[in-house]
Amino acid sequence: MTDNNPFMAMMKAGQDWARSLNPALESFTPKGFETLWPTMSREMMETVMGKTFNPDGLDAKTRLLCTLTGLTILGAQAESQVRLTVRHAVEAGATKQEIAETIAQAGLFGGVPAMTKAMELATEVLDGDEGEQGK
Repeated sequence: MTDNNPFMAMMKAGQDWARSLNPALESFTPKGFETLWPTMSREMMETVMGKTFNPDGLDAKTRLLCTLTGLTILGAQAESQVRLTVRHAVEAGATKQEIAETIAQAGLFGGVPAMTKAMELATEVLDGDEGEQGK
């Protein structure tokens, strides 16, 4: 079936390549990545996502809140990415109120179920409960 579907063939080739580099990647999960790199430092985020390359552009906090909006609208289906983005946003200076408002605003576009799931994930991160919830 992969011969008829170029996307599936590409995915299989990527998975085979990753396994050849490191057999442990066969059982790799997004949760594993979360524990490997829970957050970047504020300075690193500003360098990569902030005003270093575009001094007149958005700062890292704003970019991360925009990212959280998109992830929420998608239905918060990417749970690991939502948790990572919330942790990074806090590190970049976002407050709990700003994160909650961002998710609530996104709920107008993604719907109440998407907003509710994103709020649950953000609350786990902000309250420090993600260790028990995510395992």
